[in-house]
Amino acid sequence: MTRLALITGGQQGIGFGIAEALVGVGFRVALVARSKTDTPEVGAALEKLGARARYFRHDLQEIDRVGTVLDAIESEMGPVTTLVSNAGVPAKVRGDMLNLSPESFDFVLGVNLRGAFFFAQEVARRMVDRPSDVYRSLIFVTSVSATMASIERAEYCISKAGAAMMAELFAVRLAPHGIGVFELRPGIIATEMTAGVKDKYTARIEGGLVPAQRWGQPEDIGRVVVPMAEGNLAFASGAVVPVDGGLSIPRL
Repeated sequence: MTRLALITGGQQGIGFGIAEALVGVGFRVALVARSKTDTPEVGAALEKLGARARYFRHDLQEIDRVGTVLDAIESEMGPVTTLVSNAGVPAKVRGDMLNLSPESFDFVLGVNLRGAFFFAQEVARRMVDRPSDVYRSLIFVTSVSATMASIERAEYCISKAGAAMMAELFAVRLAPHGIGVFELRPGIIATEMTAGVKDKYTARIEGGLVPAQRWGQPEDIGRVVVPMAEGNLAFASGAVVPVDGGLSIPRL
């Protein structure tokens, strides 16, 4: 069986960094996101990744269509051997959590938690139903915000804390089947999502917020994903790996 990684949100940012790393070690990749197929970022991603990559449009909020997109991927590329659950949305508006609206709360959790869960659920079902000699894995990209409180984006933190438990649950459920499950917690990574707060965080990073004294890059995440997807950490299923330059280490 050919190794195939399905990466949600793989057309840009952290997801694209992961896609590049996996293609570099021989994986084929299915990029899944809600962007239209003819958008510039999708075209650029496919051009850079080459013949090993395909793009499939899907909105994680449409949980009733998960089977449809997976059927399309399997028909064109074969069974998924690695799921990288990476797609996510930030808080619509940063502000006092006492003013957080139900609409913003529901939107963020609808993508980052509800959508991510039911997508992973269907991938896991198919993996369990089709035993394979090829190592399989689910890799959840959450955030340091799973445990570090940011009161101006409460809904995002709550969604990532829930996603952390989601990863643990899948790890326990899938361990008897030899399917590895891992959680990555990126810190401050230079992506489209963080572009709007670049100046703010650059000053804080230079002031010591991040011990590594630099922004994280998407390729930093990709390098960590590779050994997980290849099975080199198979007996470490359930592991949580911060990729944050030391940001989340408690300090006085």
